[in-house]
Amino acid sequence: MGEIVNLNKARKAKAKVAAKAKAVENRSFWGRGREEKSRLQIELEKARQHLDGHKRDD
Repeated sequence: MGEIVNLNKARKAKAKVAAKAKAVENRSFWGRGREEKSRLQIELEKARQHLDGHKRDD
């Protein structure tokens, strides 16, 4: 005879594997983490301020 399998545990394990795969896909799709986004935002703000500081008033 085969091994007895708890179907609830098997279903939950399968869902967990699917959720992890979806999370990996989402991370690659959405890209950057929070730290990288905030660092990029700071760099863009500094660049904007630098350019605004060099504008001429005619």
